[in-house]
Amino acid sequence: MSVVGLDFGNESCIVAVARQRGIDVVLNDESKRETPAIVCFGDKQRFIGTAGAATTMMNPKNSISQIKRLIGKQFSDPELQRDIKSLPFHVTEGPDGYPLIHARYLGEAKTFTPTQVFGMMLSNLKEIAEKNLNAAVVDCCIGIPVYFTDLERRAVLDAATIAGLRPLHLIHETTATALAYGIYKTDLHETDQLNVAFVDIGHASMQVCIAGFKKGQLKILAHSYDRSLGGRDFDEVLFNYFAAKFKEEYKIDVFQNARASLRLRAACEKLKKVLSANPEAPLNIECLMDEKDVRSFIKRDDFEQLSLPILERVKGPLEKALAEAGLTVEDVHMVEIVGSGSRVPAINKILTEFFKKDPRRTMNASECVARGCALQCAILSPTFRVREFQVNESLPFSISLSWKGSGPDAQNSGSDNQLSTVVFPKGNPIPSIKALTFYRSGTFSVDVQYGDASGLQASKISTYTIGPFQSTKSERAKVKVKVRLNLHGIVSVDLATMLEEEEVEVPVSKESAAENTKMDTDGAPTNAAVPPTFNDSDVNMQDAKASDDTPGVENGTFDSGDKPVQTDSDTKVQAPKKKVKKTNIPVAELVYGAMIPVDVQKAVEKEFEMALQDRVMEETKDKKNAVEAYVYDMRNKLNDKYEEFVTAPEKEGFIAKLQEVEDWLYEDGEDETKGVYVAKLEELKKQGDPVEERYKEYTERGTVIDQFIYCINSYREAALSTDPKFDHIDINEKQKVLTECVEAENWLREKKQQQDSLPKYANPVLLSADIRKKAEAVDRFSKPIMTKPKPAKPVTPPTPATPPPQGGDANGNAGAASSDVPPESTEPMETDKPENAGSV
Repeated sequence: MSVVGLDFGNESCIVAVARQRGIDVVLNDESKRETPAIVCFGDKQRFIGTAGAATTMMNPKNSISQIKRLIGKQFSDPELQRDIKSLPFHVTEGPDGYPLIHARYLGEAKTFTPTQVFGMMLSNLKEIAEKNLNAAVVDCCIGIPVYFTDLERRAVLDAATIAGLRPLHLIHETTATALAYGIYKTDLHETDQLNVAFVDIGHASMQVCIAGFKKGQLKILAHSYDRSLGGRDFDEVLFNYFAAKFKEEYKIDVFQNARASLRLRAACEKLKKVLSANPEAPLNIECLMDEKDVRSFIKRDDFEQLSLPILERVKGPLEKALAEAGLTVEDVHMVEIVGSGSRVPAINKILTEFFKKDPRRTMNASECVARGCALQCAILSPTFRVREFQVNESLPFSISLSWKGSGPDAQNSGSDNQLSTVVFPKGNPIPSIKALTFYRSGTFSVDVQYGDASGLQASKISTYTIGPFQSTKSERAKVKVKVRLNLHGIVSVDLATMLEEEEVEVPVSKESAAENTKMDTDGAPTNAAVPPTFNDSDVNMQDAKASDDTPGVENGTFDSGDKPVQTDSDTKVQAPKKKVKKTNIPVAELVYGAMIPVDVQKAVEKEFEMALQDRVMEETKDKKNAVEAYVYDMRNKLNDKYEEFVTAPEKEGFIAKLQEVEDWLYEDGEDETKGVYVAKLEELKKQGDPVEERYKEYTERGTVIDQFIYCINSYREAALSTDPKFDHIDINEKQKVLTECVEAENWLREKKQQQDSLPKYANPVLLSADIRKKAEAVDRFSKPIMTKPKPAKPVTPPTPATPPPQGGDANGNAGAASSDVPPESTEPMETDKPENAGSV
C-alpha cells in the first residue's frame, strides 16, 4: 500500500512519502522539491509540471495555471471573475454555469473543465511518487484549503479518480500542518493543553488555525481564512506599480501583451523576495516589449506603503479565529507561521503586534503540509506503525437540512412552507453521523444547504429524493434518514429506512417479556433514554418542527418509542410483543454542479488517451535524439579510434551518409513519427556496426587469447604433474587431456597466423566468441578427468574379542593371566584407532 501525501498548491505542488525512517519529500525529474502547478497544451502533447513551466513563456495562452482557484466554482463567482482578469488563458462560461478552459491541443481548439486539468496535474504528481517508490501509487492523502466548499471537495475527489488515485482523506492544510507539528513533540502534557496558532499565508489565500495539543492528540479549536490574501497579491501590487511606471516612462503597455505580462509578474515575484531581505531592490528586464529594455527600482518602505490595503486585512482572520476559539491573546502559547507568502517582513511585524510574541519558524514553510498529509496517510495505512496520535478535526461551516412541511398541499406549495434545521453546526467533529425522523405518506425530498451562506455564492449543496414507499398500516410512515458527514467533509444522505411496528403474541416469562420488549429487532434498545452524542437529535416531522427532545444515537440506531410490557405472573403467558419491521427506501442524489459518474468515466478515458499521446511523443523524441547522438558520436570516432578499421572510400561514404542524415534531421525529419527515426537509425547501423565490431574484436582479442592460453597451460601442467594427488588418474586419461590441449593450441596458432596477416579494416577470422567457445570445450573435456576424486579405501571389519578359557572367572582374569600380552596393554587396530590418538 502506498503512503503518499500531496500538497496541491496554487503555484506549486509537493509530494511527500512515508518510509521506514520517516517522511521524505521526493524530487521531480529536475531534482527539485517543488513542482509548478502548470499544464501546458502543445501541438503534439501536453507539458505538465516542470516541463509546463519551461514552455509557459513561449506558449502563454495555452499554459493553464492557478487551477486551484477555478475548481468547483461557478463562473459568476466574484472571486473567479477577479482571478480570470489576470490569467493569460481564455476562460468562458459553460452550459452548466461553471467555467470552461480554452486551449489549442493537437492543432485543434479544445475545452477542458478545471476538474480535468486538476486531474492532469495529479497524474503528474502520481508519476513522481511512483518513480521514487518504484511501486504503483493509488492511496494517498490530499491537502485542501479549509474554505473549500462541499462542491470543491467533490471536484477534488473527481480529479483524483481521473488521475487513478484513491484519497483516503482530504485533510485541511492547516490541520496537516498542526499534525506535522504535534506528532513529534514529546513534551506535551496529558491535562494541560498547549494552544498553538498556525498562520498559513500561501500564494493566493491566508488561513488561520488554532489547535490545542495534549499528549497523543490535537483538537482544532477554530478555523478562519481570507480566500484572496496571499503572496500573489503582493506581486500584483508591484506589477501594477511598474506597469504604470513603464507606460509613463517607456510608452509600453504590458497589459496588451500576454508574454510581457508574464515576464513582468515573474520579475516582480523575484523582486518581492529580494525586498524581504534588503531595504531596496532593482528591476531590470531586457527586451520586455517592443524591443525596449526597462530599468527601475523600489524601496521596501514604498512597497509596504503600496501594500497597506492588503496588510490591513491580515488582522481580520486572526481576530475571528481567537473569537471562535474563545481564547485571548495570552491563551495562545505559540505562533507558527508557514506558507510561501509568509516571508514578507511586514506580515511578521503585524503578527508580533497582534499576538504580543514573535512568530516562530520551526517548520519548513513550504513542505509542512505535504509532510502532514503523508503522516495522516501513514496513520490510516496498515503498512506503518505510527505513534498514537488522535486528530480531532472540525467542520469550518454549518450544514442544514430543509424540507417542505407535511401538510396535504405542502409538497406542491412554494418556499413558504419550507422548514429547516441545522444538522452539522460549525465546529462539528469530522466525521459524524446524524439521524432524523420524518412522517410521510409518500415520496419526499430534503435539501442539504449551508447554514450560513454568507461568503458562499451557492447556498444549496444537494437534493435527495426519498422514495417511493408505501405504508401498510397508517396513513403516514415513520421514516428514519441517516445523514453522514464523512472524513473528507462532504455531506450526504446515506440511508432511509421505513419503520413499521407489528404486534405478535409469543409465550414469554415475566422477566424475558420485560427484557425482550425493550429490544428492537436489530438488538437496539427501544426505550433507553440514551443521551445525544454530539448533540444528535431525531427530527420529528409530524408537526413540521425539529424535535430536540427525541433521543438518537450517532451510529444510526433510532429510538422507536416503545414501552416495556409488564406482566403480573412469573409463569409463561401469552404476552404481546412489538416488533419493528425495517424497510430500506431508495434515495436519489442530485449534487448541484458535480460531475455525474458517466462524465467522470469519460474524463478518465480522455486522460488515458492524452497520457498515451504524451508517452508516444516522449518515445519519439527519445528515438530522434538517439539518431542525432549516433550521427555525432560515429563521426567523431571515424576520425579518431575507428580510423584504422575502415578503408578510406568506406569512411568517406559513411561520413557523407552521416551528414545527409544530420541535414535531414533539421529539415524534413524535424517532425517525423517514431517508426521513421527507428528505421533511419537501423539504416546507419548497417554501415556502422561492422566498423564497431572490428574495433571491438581488436581490443578484446588479446585478453581472450591470454585467458585461453592460461586454460590450456593449466590442464597441460596438471596432466604432466607428478603430484601424488593425480596418481590415481589413469595415464591414458592424462594423455587424452594432453592431446586435447595440443589440438587447441594448434587451432589457435593457425587462426592467429591468419588474423595477423589481415589488415585491421578487414573482417576478422579469429573472433573472441570462437576463442571462448574453444576454451569452454577444452574445459568441458579436461575438467572431469583432472578433477576425478580418489577411490575410497576399503574399511576392514574389527576382529571379535577372544572368549575367556574354561575355568576363568566371570571377568576373564584367569584367561588373561595365561595370555602373552596383558589385556590392559592390548593396542587397538589401526582401522579402529581414532585420528591423532596415541598408544594405550
